[in-house]
Amino acid sequence: MTEERPLGALETAAALRSGQIDVEELAEHTLEASRGVGAQVGAFAHLLEDLTREQARAAAERLVEARRTGTLAELAQQLPLLGVPLPVKDLTQIAGAPFEAGSAALAGNIATVTDGVARQILDAGTLTIGKTTTPEFGLPSYTEPATGAPARTPWDLRRTAGGSSGGAGAAVASGVVPLAHGSDGGGSVRIPAACCGLVGIKPSRGVVSPGPHGTEGMGLVTDGILARSVRDAAAGLDLIAGARTGDFTPAAARLGPYLGQLEGATSSRQQLRVAVLREPLAAETEVHPAALRGLERGVELMRGLGHELVEIRAPFTPEDWTAFMPLWTVGAASIPLDEEQEGRILELTRWLRERGRRYSGVDLARAFSGVQALARRTMEQFAPFDVVITPALSGPPALPADLQRDEGGADFDAQCAFTPWTSTWNMLGAAAIAVPLHRELIDGVELPFGVQLGATRHGEDALLLSVAAQLEAHDPWPLVRTPDRS
Repeated sequence: MTEERPLGALETAAALRSGQIDVEELAEHTLEASRGVGAQVGAFAHLLEDLTREQARAAAERLVEARRTGTLAELAQQLPLLGVPLPVKDLTQIAGAPFEAGSAALAGNIATVTDGVARQILDAGTLTIGKTTTPEFGLPSYTEPATGAPARTPWDLRRTAGGSSGGAGAAVASGVVPLAHGSDGGGSVRIPAACCGLVGIKPSRGVVSPGPHGTEGMGLVTDGILARSVRDAAAGLDLIAGARTGDFTPAAARLGPYLGQLEGATSSRQQLRVAVLREPLAAETEVHPAALRGLERGVELMRGLGHELVEIRAPFTPEDWTAFMPLWTVGAASIPLDEEQEGRILELTRWLRERGRRYSGVDLARAFSGVQALARRTMEQFAPFDVVITPALSGPPALPADLQRDEGGADFDAQCAFTPWTSTWNMLGAAAIAVPLHRELIDGVELPFGVQLGATRHGEDALLLSVAAQLEAHDPWPLVRTPDRS
């Protein structure tokens, strides 16, 4: 069942300021939904009820004071998402809260520090609600954690919500919260967005700092946002964006808040050159006809908006893409685990770690160079264009058994075939966004099919958001999907 008009994040914030909604009542309602439909879709690894109620009381006090002093407009500028539920993925630390990263190896672990992006979310006056479900260490493109319930798309509870921000996607798509924090190292925001019928943005490298406790490494991983609308995604990105002292990657230049740029761009549209890429990149795999029809829907919308569409061939082969593998597997191998913890990890993690340990320092240095060279060649081929449009996934939200295999290599190969486009933009470092343009009946159940818009230049996040907003305005998508309880 689809609910027609739920409030988005910005609408919720406005209703809280006007007094139409009480923030403490909203907190209780959201916690109740988290225990109900949220549990049904496996959205949360941990609820943080005491913290959420404390945050709601603090938000209520600020709202009362702003009404008394006539400073609601100033409060809206300072804290535009005050009182809005916005959970944090359980790969990100909040001091004093559980931090298990979906792994039995970290069962019962409590974070001692708060990561920078979580600090920004907390300081914005949002209601954390809980830590959203993630697979073990965020490695796979499905969310089947060792520590709790799997995340399922509310469109069909037999199917995955995607990964690794699967709990975040499930929480937003089922209507528990209007937006959520995620992170993306190979598609982990965009894959759940596509599986759950949402907007999911992976920003350009350097837009969101991993500091002060994290480091960039090759810069494959970045924090992002999942939301039901493009405006809410832009507002969420504004909240987490920012550089920190010691960042290795230069901050991406921007002209101001993404939400403000979005509103300006949609009122003064420019014609863009859009590359249409149908061929898979990371694997030789068949693409489901519905995924291609979703792409065609996006292409026709773009053409109707006056943009120039050009078909292009894949800029590299799946064999070329394997330059990515040492970085991914060595990253898994570098997770600090003792011998006892090592015995508690899942098969995919074990396979990735064992494979990563086989590479020497020279191999890793060559992989860094190989990925950079591949990214450079790809960006050169994309240079004549402003945006690249692809299917988000090769098919519908997958049945878990179609991805999660008993043998690690087969598991990884199945994931690559499911997500053959997303990791490219992690290698490029440019922004990419998934938008839920299309839906079709598969085996009698309506399922979402997203398209991906990829930037061709670093720092073009505002441009991508504006294009996504154009598509949303001309072909709106369903906002909330209530799972069938039968």
